[in-house]
Amino acid sequence: MLALAVGVWIFAFGSAGLPVHAAIAKPVSASGATMAGSGSLLDASGYVVARRQASVSAKAIYKVVSVLVEEGQHVEEGQILAKLDDTNTNATVNQAKAIVKQAEANLASAQVAATDARPIFERSQRQLTAGLISSETFDTAKASYDAMQAAAVVSQQSLATAERALEVAQRYEDDTTIRAPFAGVVTSVSAQPGQLVSTQFASGGGIATVVDMESLEVQVDVSESFINRVRAGQPAVITLNAYPDWRIPAQVIAIIPTADQAKATVKVRVAFKEKDTRVLPQMGASVSFLTDGDQAGATAATVARSVIVPPEAIQGSGESGTVFVINGNAVQRRVVKLGGRGAEGQTILSGLQSGDRVAVGDLDKLSDGAKVYIQE
Repeated sequence: MLALAVGVWIFAFGSAGLPVHAAIAKPVSASGATMAGSGSLLDASGYVVARRQASVSAKAIYKVVSVLVEEGQHVEEGQILAKLDDTNTNATVNQAKAIVKQAEANLASAQVAATDARPIFERSQRQLTAGLISSETFDTAKASYDAMQAAAVVSQQSLATAERALEVAQRYEDDTTIRAPFAGVVTSVSAQPGQLVSTQFASGGGIATVVDMESLEVQVDVSESFINRVRAGQPAVITLNAYPDWRIPAQVIAIIPTADQAKATVKVRVAFKEKDTRVLPQMGASVSFLTDGDQAGATAATVARSVIVPPEAIQGSGESGTVFVINGNAVQRRVVKLGGRGAEGQTILSGLQSGDRVAVGDLDKLSDGAKVYIQE
C-alpha cells in the first residue's frame, strides 16, 4: 500500500540539518479497509480472552485418586473431571448415619413413654375431682407426665440435629467428586493421581481449567486520544495474528469505564460475530473499528477518500495533525484529519489526496512555505 520515493532527497534552503525524505501518499483500498481494517476509523491490538473460565480444585486438602479428562477434551456441565480420596468423608457419613438411627430410636422410646403416661395422668385428674387423691399426689403425677412429654420433644430435636449433621457429611462426601461447572473445553490439567490438592495449592491451576469457548471475545487497549471514536455496538473487524488473512466480523460490546493511568489507554471489549474452533484464548489479535452502517458499503465511501502516509510524516496526535506537502520547490504546511494507524502506515481521512508527496524525517527543520531543493 505504501511506496517511498526512491532516491529523492529534500534539503531546506538555509538549513544545515539532516536531509528530509519524501513519500508519496497512496490511496486506501476500499475493500481492503472493509475487510482488513486499512483506513478504518481506528486500529488497536489486544488478546482473545474468555469471559467464562474456571480453575476447579478441592475445597479442602484431598489426595487425587483419578483424573478423568485430558487437555482439549470437551466436557458438559456436571461431568465428572476427577475423583478424590473419600475414605475419611465416607467414614464420617457412616458415623452420621449411625447417630441418626440412634436419635430415631431415642425418639421412638420417648414417644412411647409419653403415650403411656397420658392415661395415668387423665385418671389422676378424675381422682382429684372425685376427692380420692390429694393435690400433692396429683402434682407428682402431672410432673411425671410433663417430663415425659418434654423428653419426646427433646428427642425430636436431637433427631433433626443428627439429620442436619448427616447432610453436612454427605456434602463433604460429594466434594470428593470434581465436576465441570459449565460446558466447555479443558485447557489444562494440573493434577495427577496421588497428588494433594486444595485451594491453597491452586497456583498451578488446581485440578483442571475449563473454558467456555462460546464466551471468547477480544479485549484491546485504545489510546485515550482516540476513545471518542469508539462506542458500544460499533461494527469492527478482528484479525488474529495466527491467521492474518482471516477477517472476522465483530462488534463492540462495551467500553470499560476506567482508564489505565500508566498506559493512558482505555480497555474495549469486542465480540466475535462468527464462532470458529480456530479462535483460542490468549491469541494475539488486532481490531479495526469501522464506521456505522453496512461494513461493505458505508465504510467503503469513507475509505475511498482516505490515503496512507508514513507515521513519521505526521506532526501532532489525536483527531488532527499537520504534514508538509511538497509543492514544486517549496513545502506547504497542511492540517489533516487522522484515522487509524496500522502496520501499513497512518491513515489520513481528509486533507490529502492520492499522489501528494509529503516530507518525512526531521520536520522541525521545515516551516510553511520553506524553499526546498529536490535532488534525484
